[in-house]
Amino acid sequence: MNWKLAQRAEKMNPSVIREILKVTEKPGIISFAGGLPSPQTFPIDAMREASERVLRDDGKAALQYAASEGYAPLREWVAQDLLKQGMKVSPDQVLITTGSQQGLDLVAKILIDAGSRILVETPTYLGALQAFTPMEPTLVSVGSDDHGVDPADLRAKVGTGADKARFVYLLPNFQNPTGRTMTEERRAAVAQVAVESGLPIIEDNPYGDLWFDAPPAPSLSSRHPEGSVYLGSFSKILAPGLRLGYLVAPKALYPKLLQAKQAADLHTPSFNQRVVAEVLKDGFIERHVPTIRALYKQQCEAMLAAMDREMAGLGLTWSRPVGGMFLWVQLPQGLKAIPLLDKAVEKGVAFVPGSAFYAGDANESTLRLSFVTATVDQINTGMKALAAAIRESL
Repeated sequence: MNWKLAQRAEKMNPSVIREILKVTEKPGIISFAGGLPSPQTFPIDAMREASERVLRDDGKAALQYAASEGYAPLREWVAQDLLKQGMKVSPDQVLITTGSQQGLDLVAKILIDAGSRILVETPTYLGALQAFTPMEPTLVSVGSDDHGVDPADLRAKVGTGADKARFVYLLPNFQNPTGRTMTEERRAAVAQVAVESGLPIIEDNPYGDLWFDAPPAPSLSSRHPEGSVYLGSFSKILAPGLRLGYLVAPKALYPKLLQAKQAADLHTPSFNQRVVAEVLKDGFIERHVPTIRALYKQQCEAMLAAMDREMAGLGLTWSRPVGGMFLWVQLPQGLKAIPLLDKAVEKGVAFVPGSAFYAGDANESTLRLSFVTATVDQINTGMKALAAAIRESL
């Protein structure tokens, strides 16, 4: 059968990271390539107990179709939790999604037309590029530094008239892929540009609770409440297999996002929502998340120490994140990450080449390292192997 694909389908490509992860499944490979949270952090006992209570106390409702907006107690918890981000929102503004990735898909469906100007950081989250690209936008990379997107370049690229940007997509906290975090001063400047330009912000914050020593500054959405959509996730603080996230939208935009949600999957699994709402009772998350932070901080410090030790004199630079899951590495000029990956895999270690994270001209001499799923011994062994691969490639 000769299927005729839609033009948007022709623009879809397999995830570079997923393809790389297939390579890392070979026995003996130490992988710094994934974006997965550590399974050591999954609260299995709490989930088991919550599941039993949900099935015992309200099993029929938990297994039935449910409201597209989401389970009311969970939406109330999200609205209350966002106060720590400086956001004062109603539960009626919260839409429970099947992972925060679905939130990106819903935003793309209702805000992007073919040719729409969409602004993104340099580099940016690959999953967002995958969600936006089928809608055939014009993706415009905004200059960025160690503190996030550059406000002056953002203002210069907003555009005017029919070519005005539909929104800017930003990850202010422990960004994927760079690990960088926007300072308070940068957030204030970016929000000022957005407010003065009438530029909507799509704020993606899946890693915001994973700070090591101090929480990040208040959200961008708190500074531009009528012009922002905020995306959050339970994947990094509970478990990604639940596929449970949420978005918060202004009341003027919410109905269209809800309609897109209804068309996509009617609702996020009601059993999962009820189980998570049950787990969240009695302050469980305040006891659980600090254990994740402590583990990730230890692993990040181990990787940074190994980088300092093994990469000395090789001409690399790398980020020093204060939370999250990732390090970003700049290789010496002329050394490209994709050929280096082949040599690294031969030596038993894998990473993600950075070029996949760029909407425009890619820096092919960058790479992303994840520190959360490897043990300290694996980190030390893997860094030694990566350094050997780099030496042989120089």
